[in-house]
Amino acid sequence: MSRDQISTKSRILDTTWSLLETGKSAVRMSDIAKAVGISRQALYLHFPTRAELLVATTRHIDDVKNVEARLEKSRSATTGIDRLHAFIEAWGGYIPEIIGVSAALRAMRDAESAKAWDDRMQAVRHGCEAAVRAIAEDGRLKPELTQRDATDLLWTLLSVETWERLVRDCGWTQDRYEQTIKDLAEAALVARG
Repeated sequence: MSRDQISTKSRILDTTWSLLETGKSAVRMSDIAKAVGISRQALYLHFPTRAELLVATTRHIDDVKNVEARLEKSRSATTGIDRLHAFIEAWGGYIPEIIGVSAALRAMRDAESAKAWDDRMQAVRHGCEAAVRAIAEDGRLKPELTQRDATDLLWTLLSVETWERLVRDCGWTQDRYEQTIKDLAEAALVARG
């Protein structure tokens, strides 16, 4: 791919990101092409479908915000509980940075935006699975929970909607949110002992 193609692709992704953060109820391909200063046909050459563009944009945001580095503490944790706590800090701390894009994708309520949002939420679920697996490998997962059920619980606790209710609607601080989610997750998932 030529430098011009990479530059155009980056401009498309950055522009889509900016448009999503405005909270506009729908971000159409024509809106994006106009904002980038290219034709719709040129946009479709880079991203054949709106779904592909939205998924690529959410992944681009993760790259720009260096999600891999944010997850390093969780991935290198030596105990399941440490991994759990580090993952909650990483994801919980990331939510405020992507809340505009999250709200826009959820508000659009179409198949393309749903695909992009689901792609990111499945990545969060994988992080939850890894934390639960680490707890289970330590022999600390509550015996009444399967790893799948524990992952379901953790994934639900870490939903963006939970963050919105507690931080935005109820006025909790980010620190209080993260500590409470850690405490709740530990109480729900980890066997005493």
